[in-house]
Amino acid sequence: MIHAYKLGGMNIVLDTFSGSIHVVDDIAYDIITSYETKEKEEIISEILAKYPDRADATREEILECLDQIEGLKSAGKLFAPDTFEPMADTLKKKTSGVIKALCLHVAHTCNLNCEYCFASQGKYHGERAIMSLEVGKRALDFLIENSGPRRNLEVDFFGGEPLMNFDMIKELVKYAREREKECSKNFRFTLTTNGLLIDDDVIDFANREMSNVVLSLDGRREIHDRYRIDYAGNGSWERIVPKFQKLVEARGNKNYYMRGTFTHANPDFLSDIQTMLDLGFTELSMEPVVSAPGDASALTEEDLPIVLEQYEKLAELMLKRHREGRPFTFYHYMIDLKGGPCIYKRVSGCGSGSEYMAVTPWGDLYPCHQFVGEEKFRLGDIWTGVTNLEKQSEFSSCNVYTRPECKDCWAKLYCSGGCAANAYHSTGSVNGVYKYGCELFKKRMECAIMLEAAKLEELEEE
Repeated sequence: MIHAYKLGGMNIVLDTFSGSIHVVDDIAYDIITSYETKEKEEIISEILAKYPDRADATREEILECLDQIEGLKSAGKLFAPDTFEPMADTLKKKTSGVIKALCLHVAHTCNLNCEYCFASQGKYHGERAIMSLEVGKRALDFLIENSGPRRNLEVDFFGGEPLMNFDMIKELVKYAREREKECSKNFRFTLTTNGLLIDDDVIDFANREMSNVVLSLDGRREIHDRYRIDYAGNGSWERIVPKFQKLVEARGNKNYYMRGTFTHANPDFLSDIQTMLDLGFTELSMEPVVSAPGDASALTEEDLPIVLEQYEKLAELMLKRHREGRPFTFYHYMIDLKGGPCIYKRVSGCGSGSEYMAVTPWGDLYPCHQFVGEEKFRLGDIWTGVTNLEKQSEFSSCNVYTRPECKDCWAKLYCSGGCAANAYHSTGSVNGVYKYGCELFKKRMECAIMLEAAKLEELEEE
C-alpha cells in the first residue's frame, strides 16, 4: 500500500508497510501512482502523451524509471506487503500484566471553570476530592509491583488542577526517590497545570523534579479567556502568561510544552500558535477539543477545511522559521523518518488499560484519564489490583487490526488505530473509529512527513 500526495511543492510517496518515504519528480510520481493498476505499455503511452516536450520523458527514460520502481519493490521499499497483521494479536500479550505508567489524579477539583472541560471542571462527573499521601504512596507501590522488568516508569500529576494538592505532590516525589533506589527503578514525572498557582516554589520544584511540564494556554487572549475562566467568570490569560514565561525561562533546556485547545471558536488556530511564539514559547501543541456533538465548543464539518488548511500553513511556517534559524516544535509534527516507534507501538497504540492506567483520588483504576468517572470502565483499585478482567481484556486486545475501518488506511501504522476514548465517545466502542479525528490525524501526518522530508533534502544539498 502506498500513499501519494503533493504538498509544499513536493511529490511525496509513502510506502505504508516499510515506512519508506520517496520524494520524486512529476514523471516518477505519475508512474508510481499508475504502477499497480495499469500495464507497462499503457503507462509509457500516457507519460509520453502528458509530457511531449520533456527531454526526460522518452521511452528509454520511462523504462529506466519503471526498472527503478521494480528494484525498490524487490527491496521491500515500495509496495511492500503487510507482514505485521499476523503478529498483531500476540504483541500485547507479551507485555501482559506489565504496567509502565500511571496518571495520578491528585486533585478532582479545579480553580478554573473551563466550559469545554471533558472532566466536568475537574470533578469527572463525581465529587470534588484531593488524593491523600497514603493513596499516592500506594499508587506508586502498585506501579512498582506491577512493572515487571521495566526500569523506567512514568507518572503524570493530573487533575483538575494538581497544584491544588502541591504539598502532597512534593511528599510523593520524595517517597518515589527513596523507593526507586531500593527497587532499581527510575521515575519520570510530568506535571500538567493551568498555571494559576505557579510561584517560585513550584518553579524550583518542577525544574528540579519534573521531566516534563505541560502548561495550558489556548493562545490569543480573547480565545483563551472565552473558555478558560474562573468561577467568577474572569479570564485567566493575564494572570498565567507571566508565570509561564518565568517558569520556561528558568527551566532552561528541560522539556516543557504549551498545550492549547482549539474549538469551534478558533478553527484558525495558527493565530494562537503565532501568539505563543510571540510570547517566547517554542514547544507547542494545539489539540482539537474533546466535547459532545452539539456542544457550542465542538468542531463542526464546516470547520474541517479550515483546520486542515491551518495544519498546512503551520508546516509552512515551521519550515520558514527552520530556514531562518528560529525553529519551534509542534507536538503532532514530531516524527522520525529514519526510525520512529517500534512495530509494537505502531500496532498496539498507547497501551491504555494495559500498560497505562489512571488513578482517582480514592485509588480506583481506569484505562486512562478520559474514562475516569464512567463506572463500567473501572478496572479495580490500587490495593486489590485489576479485577475487571473482561474490560481490561477489551483494551488489551485492541489494536489497529481490530478496527475494520482501518484496513485500507495508509496512516494506520502512525496512529495505531487512534484514541480508544475518542472512539468510545463517538461510536460507543473502544474499537470504533472517530472519523473526524482521523481526518485531522491524516493531515497532520502528511504535513509532518513533508516538513521532515524538506529538512532532510536541505541537509543533503549542503
